[in-house]
Amino acid sequence: MMLSRVDTVYLAAGATDLRKSIDGLAVIVQEHFRLDPFSRHLFVFCNRKKDKIKVLEWGGDGFWLHYKRLEKGRFQWPDGDSHSLAVSQREFRWLLDGLPLHQVDANPEISERTII
Repeated sequence: MMLSRVDTVYLAAGATDLRKSIDGLAVIVQEHFRLDPFSRHLFVFCNRKKDKIKVLEWGGDGFWLHYKRLEKGRFQWPDGDSHSLAVSQREFRWLLDGLPLHQVDANPEISERTII
């Protein structure tokens, strides 16, 4: 995944049938979420058991479909009825590491950069 060129990460809350391939997931993005699958966003889907995810990414000349299966453990996936949830790249990395989206003890991100 090319996180450096990604604008936003969208999670499909709840469970998604991961038998869907690129076209099926792109239809979900376009028709259910009303988002553009050809944009510079990642679209992430999780199965019912929360041990597998698929990530749909537009690469400029074609789609990438990334797949991860956990051998142990579960993703801390948000529940819901297939709505999209925008998260930061930092929150997405937490999710991939098996952590919840909201880390109360995490250092805050700093957007201002000033050198004295």
